[in-house]
Amino acid sequence: MAPVGCERVVSTGSESERAMESTGNGKQCFLAAVLTLLTGCGFVSRDEVARVPCPDRRVEAVLIETNGGATTSFGYEVYVVAKGRPPNDQVAWLYGAGRNENVYGANLKWTDDHELVIEYLEARDQRLERASVSVEGRVIKVSLRSGVNDPTAPAGGMLYNLERARASSK
Repeated sequence: MAPVGCERVVSTGSESERAMESTGNGKQCFLAAVLTLLTGCGFVSRDEVARVPCPDRRVEAVLIETNGGATTSFGYEVYVVAKGRPPNDQVAWLYGAGRNENVYGANLKWTDDHELVIEYLEARDQRLERASVSVEGRVIKVSLRSGVNDPTAPAGGMLYNLERARASSK
């Protein structure tokens, strides 16, 4: 299946016909294609940088930071999963998101057991893949909230700061 906003070429025998799955933002299509290509070739790292439980601790929000190297910004994939489960069904995607003007990333905030808010100051691109998801027998509402400044977040990417914190605690 082609990413949302992209077209897929379907080959039928000796001729190709274009099947438009949806038309949309060409920039999103390009970024999705580049990240998919680079991830498949092993050039993009994908690291879990946050796992935040909802108040009753049965469901977790997971934030994966993607990094394609010096010529790209950080990407962020958000998942909602049962406690301890691996991420498998993306609910949101951010590219070039920041928590303040010196910090990359996003914050995952639960307002209650049934609502997750993904907060960030600004992003070059963002996409809410699913406004609600069913996990552990309940429906979780998911939303994006831009314009939220986190002055306490340390400068840099989220993985960098996790690794720095781990090294200093040894």
